[in-house]
Amino acid sequence: MRIAVAGGNGAVGTHVVEVLHEQGHEAVVLSRHAGIDLTSDDASAATRLAEQLAGTDAVVDVLSVQTRSAKGSETFFRTTTSHLLAAEQAAGVGHHVALSIVGVGQAPYGYYAGKVTQEKLVEAGPVPWTILRATQFHEFATQIYGQITVGPLMLIPAMRSQPVAAREVAQRLVELAIGAPAGRVPDLGGPREERMVDMVRRYARTQHRRGPILQVPLPGGLGKAMRDGTLVPHGPTDHGVQTYQEWLAALG
Repeated sequence: MRIAVAGGNGAVGTHVVEVLHEQGHEAVVLSRHAGIDLTSDDASAATRLAEQLAGTDAVVDVLSVQTRSAKGSETFFRTTTSHLLAAEQAAGVGHHVALSIVGVGQAPYGYYAGKVTQEKLVEAGPVPWTILRATQFHEFATQIYGQITVGPLMLIPAMRSQPVAAREVAQRLVELAIGAPAGRVPDLGGPREERMVDMVRRYARTQHRRGPILQVPLPGGLGKAMRDGTLVPHGPTDHGVQTYQEWLAALG
């Protein structure tokens, strides 16, 4: 099959492309690195996108944007999703697979607000679809490492998490993409629940950091959702196999 990957150079997208190649499929990377800007309204950008989607069976959307702004996130996902769906419809693509986040419906704040917008567009769009919600990846702990410091202290948001390997998310996305559109499928979480501060502390040891690392409750709706378990799976859920500790060990 010929499958396009929007965000194919990203943290999950690179794994999706690898899995597609390993299984003998053709992967088409849709990213700025590949000359495709899905945020652009320029006619030439639309033409390049249409050319890449010609003969494509499915699109896997794993695009992401670095922002904590609800408005910025909503604008990004509204623009990119609208461009993708319109181009897919024109090209006759029969399946749109989107990666979302566990709990976004109950925590539509900040970055998550854009994912809610994305889901609504896909569900109401013209292309048959599948949406997979996954928990945070193991890499999330490394991304927030060192972001907030006060003198020698490193502060980590109080958060319950059930981290999953990005590779396992990619494998599930490929499995869904080569199948028939299935709507909302069971969530995908990791094998066990973890406290984010504990994950960061373990990562810090691999970086030989010895300063104190403390968890702090974030204010507002998102902070509450991070603490009260909204962002861990509830109901029908599939589970990855690799634990966070095993992932850390694999980093060497």
